[in-house]
Amino acid sequence: INERLTFTHGYGLAGGPVNQVTAEGLPVLFVKDLPPKSDVKELTVTRPEIYYGELSNDYVFVKTKSKEFDYPKGEENVYTTYEGRGGVEINSPIKRLFYAIRLGSLKFLLSNDITNESRILYNRNIKERIAKIVPFLTIDRDPYAVVVDGKIYWVADAYTTSAFYPYSQPLSLNGDRVNYIRNSVKVVLDAYNGTVTFYQADTEDPLIRTYAKIFPNSFRPFTDLPKGLITHLRYPEDIFTLQTAIYTTYHMDDPQIFYNKEDQWEIPSIVTEGETDTTSTVPVMTPRHMIMKLPGEKKEEYILMLPFTPRAKDNLSAWMVARNDADFYGKLLVYRFPKQKLIFGPKQVIGRINQDAEISRQISLWDQRGSQVIQGPLLVIPIEESLIYVRPLYLKADTGKIPELKRVIVAYENKIAMEETLEAGLSKIFGTGMAKAVPLEKKNEQEITASIQSTVDIIKEANDIYEVAIRAQKEGDWARYGEEIKRLGETLKKIQK
Repeated sequence: INERLTFTHGYGLAGGPVNQVTAEGLPVLFVKDLPPKSDVKELTVTRPEIYYGELSNDYVFVKTKSKEFDYPKGEENVYTTYEGRGGVEINSPIKRLFYAIRLGSLKFLLSNDITNESRILYNRNIKERIAKIVPFLTIDRDPYAVVVDGKIYWVADAYTTSAFYPYSQPLSLNGDRVNYIRNSVKVVLDAYNGTVTFYQADTEDPLIRTYAKIFPNSFRPFTDLPKGLITHLRYPEDIFTLQTAIYTTYHMDDPQIFYNKEDQWEIPSIVTEGETDTTSTVPVMTPRHMIMKLPGEKKEEYILMLPFTPRAKDNLSAWMVARNDADFYGKLLVYRFPKQKLIFGPKQVIGRINQDAEISRQISLWDQRGSQVIQGPLLVIPIEESLIYVRPLYLKADTGKIPELKRVIVAYENKIAMEETLEAGLSKIFGTGMAKAVPLEKKNEQEITASIQSTVDIIKEANDIYEVAIRAQKEGDWARYGEEIKRLGETLKKIQK
């Protein structure tokens, strides 16, 4: 009863901005509590039940005489009854018999809780559910949940692949060898009803055009995708990983250089939590989503990014970006760095961070018995003609479940700062440290003091703008939020100068 009739579904979600924490170092939540509540209009959830998700694939029965557990409330529990269209109706004895044989359970056949209105829900794991319908497509490893019009949907990327494309180098995709891949289909799955809709995103791919003719009406035109879902689409990580792996060699367009592999790149290999590199198999960096303003662009956008280093070297040679917003969706950009100038790569920056006496001492102090220090992913952020490296530092107690953000490490050129917030780290890097570095023979003490005060005032102005932008974001005033973010970008340029 508990496994099949009572605990039938998941419930709700939590969501928050990645650039804010509470005073205790815990996440700021825009969506929280049971049932889910949100001050942001676009994130309001009116149908929080999740019958189809990433974890369980066990079958359950709904609309039975047994109540379905929804969520706890005080000392009591709140129950619900499924109102969706998912599953198969069990409205006849012959169906119950066949399903009893199929499931190998007499309990189902003899249960008094199951009525003619009951439904059986199975194939509830979204990746397995999609694979049952389109076994000829390859599913991206990371489906993601979105909230649209109060409902929770899963969005998955599906690929057409082949290992027989002539004169093409094969690579491994989730254990399979492929040398042809196109992100031809966007899959949308309703977390409540389990309905799956396939949208043909690539009209030029001959494979998906053939499948669409074999299975008419199975793939809907991409123009039918609701506008509310279009804004949530993101460039898939699996295909981007393959593209970056191929580009490490095929960026060389001179035949002689290509033949000699003189300028071959590789994906940087770093230890994810900042420990000393003690093994020969260090995992490579994975693509990272972030919001930033690309060089030469006028506004911030949502991107997928991965840096490159020269083969067998640790300095940075280039980075590739996949764009996600509006008309730029799917566009790839590569930014190269001059070979005659040393640009620190991720591994070099992490080495400098670990060698910093203050940071090393603080990590050793925290990483004692009863607690664990976790160094988060290293972010490589270009600003104008320079790069800033940011890495969060978390502290997790052995008895606790949630790591707390304790410090943010900021590295810029030859400077490293570890502060409680990103703003404080930027202030230390671009504030008084730069002013004090000016030789006394060029500026007198009064000018230096004025320069320091001016920088401090600009940093305070940036912090005030940031607070106004966050308030606008919480109130759902996105126009004002965009204006404030633009002002913040202009103020940060002043700090850099």
